[in-house]
Amino acid sequence: MAPMSNELELTILLPCLNEAETIERCVRKARDFLSNHGVAGEVLVADNGSTDGSQALAIAAGARVESIAERGYGGALRGGIAAARSRFVVMGDADDSYDFSSLQGILEALRDGADLVMGNRFKGGIQPGAMPLLHRYLGNPVLSFLGRLFYRVPIGDFHCGLRGFRRESIRSLGLSTPGMEFASEMVVKSALNRLRIAEVPVTLSPDGRSRPPHLRTWRDGWRHLRFLLLYSPRWLFLIPGLLLAVAGMLGMAAIAFHSVAIGNLGLDIHTLSYAGAAITLGVQMVVFAILTKLMGVRNGWLPISPLQQRWLSRLTLERCLIASALLFATGIMLSLHAVSLWAATDFGPLAPRETMRWVIPSVTMMAVAGEVGLAAFFLEALRLPSERREERV
Repeated sequence: MAPMSNELELTILLPCLNEAETIERCVRKARDFLSNHGVAGEVLVADNGSTDGSQALAIAAGARVESIAERGYGGALRGGIAAARSRFVVMGDADDSYDFSSLQGILEALRDGADLVMGNRFKGGIQPGAMPLLHRYLGNPVLSFLGRLFYRVPIGDFHCGLRGFRRESIRSLGLSTPGMEFASEMVVKSALNRLRIAEVPVTLSPDGRSRPPHLRTWRDGWRHLRFLLLYSPRWLFLIPGLLLAVAGMLGMAAIAFHSVAIGNLGLDIHTLSYAGAAITLGVQMVVFAILTKLMGVRNGWLPISPLQQRWLSRLTLERCLIASALLFATGIMLSLHAVSLWAATDFGPLAPRETMRWVIPSVTMMAVAGEVGLAAFFLEALRLPSERREERV
């Protein structure tokens, strides 16, 4: 890791893997920006194992080159951020799709106190042929919408490759992903840790290379989506689980004592069984939300608010086991009532519409009781202090 110099304000960081066609133009534009605006800084190329001579071309154009052993977009950027010598860093792709001679907006926002400044290509302009239609009208808008929804961050272009940040603020986040999802990780963790985020318009030009880009639409799109979901147990588990459980309970309450007719549609015991399944699955998803949250907090990749801390502290093993026992006992009582109905017929043939109205809710309650009880022990196991065993020589 390079020591940070107090004399340097800005590092312009370019991740590089076989960018011989465009690396010189990018470096020259970046150096022109520093020179024309009187900014004390450097141009740093984080080379990820280029075999086309990109390193020599970058050095000849005036950049400092650091070889990064860890492969991948995220690996190259993490290594570059660690090697940067300035207070601020602006990162961008080395394919000449971003204009490094026009970074005034990003630098000004950083000087005004922002920890992370995102470029917005949709506001700044996307030149013809610069972005595939699938990315422009589906992939990027959908993923950006989910990012805003999940993490409450007002960013219109979640995956813009041109962005600036305060070096120490981003390093404090412990970014770890090796691939293209590194772009999402930076925004998500900045939002979770309540860093100050700003956005400025930037222009996207067509890729200056003749070869295909490193980005793979479906593979990298899925990796971004997967990351957004895993870091938001609220939207992955909690909210869908609550909706499913409440819908199941309302359906069960409506059909428990008699069938319900909606026009020509009749809802009876078959619908009641689906309602029971919805309750069981919904409760399981809520349990997963709680366990994932605690595991994320324990391992340091999810923050926790004081309110969440208070709620988790109330979910003790003993309280959960009491709730589980009450649910199971209620299920047993409903089952015994169903058995009494059977006994009234001398244990002969049963009328399903009568008995299943008691059997389905009883089975649902006992299943939920089992989920809660087992989850309570798992929750308690997550709370155990971690112990590291020293290796014996």
